[in-house]
Amino acid sequence: MGHREDLLEGAKRCLLAKGFARTTARDIVKESGTNLASIGYHYGSKDALLAEAYLALVGELSDAFDGQGGGGIAAAPGSMERFREVWANIIGTMRGPGSMWRLSMEIVTMGDQLPAVRDHLARQQRDAERALVALFTGVPEEDVPDRTLDTLGRFYTTLMTGLIAQWNFDPEHAPDAEALTEGLSQVIEAATRS
Repeated sequence: MGHREDLLEGAKRCLLAKGFARTTARDIVKESGTNLASIGYHYGSKDALLAEAYLALVGELSDAFDGQGGGGIAAAPGSMERFREVWANIIGTMRGPGSMWRLSMEIVTMGDQLPAVRDHLARQQRDAERALVALFTGVPEEDVPDRTLDTLGRFYTTLMTGLIAQWNFDPEHAPDAEALTEGLSQVIEAATRS
């Protein structure tokens, strides 16, 4: 690996160990075996490097959303069973100690203190919404229309953000996929009654 890749890997390890706010440039250099100047040369700033490292961690984690390594998702696209199956996979990534999702909550709460990082991550949000819609609907990401991102994509993102908060704050009482699916069923039933 070159310095750029070494820095990214070192930054990922630092984020998971120390979080965003407590990770220093010196921590990254020590962890990556590089030098301080290489951060500026390759990424422009420590915060830009940490933002890229965070996105890389999310990308690695997203493979678990569709059950890769476990046979993929079996349920039909758009079905309640697929809704349950995908959320079960996502929630499975939240259960472990030192979950990457704790880092997500830190970054969300620090947004106003790190506007450049917030803006960088906000630009990536559209891609995350597109990936979630594709996962639940079975539509290829490139075929998901913008209108669907503005509605269904943001619905899934809002649900995901709430789950992350609940699993970080009170994992013992956070909902599982069955509870989410039952809740959605109740919403649909109530909406179709009237």
